[in-house]
Amino acid sequence: MAILAGISTDYYHRIEQGREKPSEQVLNALAEAFRLSPDAAAHMRNLVHAPKRWPREREFIQPLNPALQHLIDNWPVTPAHIHDVTATIVMANPLAAALTPTFAQGENPMRSLFLDDGMDQFYRNWEGLTAWAVRWLRAYVGRHPDPGLQAVIDELLSESARFRSLWASYDVKGHSRGLLLINHPIVGPLDLHFQHLNVRTGEHIMVAYWAEPESPSERALHRLVEITTAETDSHQGTART
Repeated sequence: MAILAGISTDYYHRIEQGREKPSEQVLNALAEAFRLSPDAAAHMRNLVHAPKRWPREREFIQPLNPALQHLIDNWPVTPAHIHDVTATIVMANPLAAALTPTFAQGENPMRSLFLDDGMDQFYRNWEGLTAWAVRWLRAYVGRHPDPGLQAVIDELLSESARFRSLWASYDVKGHSRGLLLINHPIVGPLDLHFQHLNVRTGEHIMVAYWAEPESPSERALHRLVEITTAETDSHQGTART
């Protein structure tokens, strides 16, 4: 590998052992020698340039604008939530929580995907979705090293055989969109696209979900909106009485 990268064996060993920080030129040569994808090469650079210690304070992460909650609440047929660097949801609209309780504020969908009972039945594409999630997570933690996120990863490594197997493959891809195939217990099958949107340079990520226009899934989402609205109105009426 050292020969392919055009460097000495001793220098390559020092890089492997963490005793040498390679230059960008050497990183480019290593990426070519390893035949890394662009995402994998970016992940390698993130690992090289990552701080040696976790930040002692997280005060540098500025709070979200509270108006974002109002924004997503006014998306009538678009489930949406926002998660922090630990993948924990800090804002969600009612439709996201109606889609699945694991999308409600305070939940961690990454953890739920692997550890909650029945997720392999709720998601019709559970195997593909878990593979997508681990590739995304490896890229994300390279860009945003955080002790809280590492704690989630450690728990998943300890408790989920599926996660351990996928994590051991070292696949990495910084993809920001995908597809959920859901078996919803009330409105039935839902095929939903999703897109990640960075908020404050990636310190938080908004995830929005939508169905193809005029599709059965879009009609099912409208039914879920009607059911959620009726339940909310009923609860508010009970509270007033």
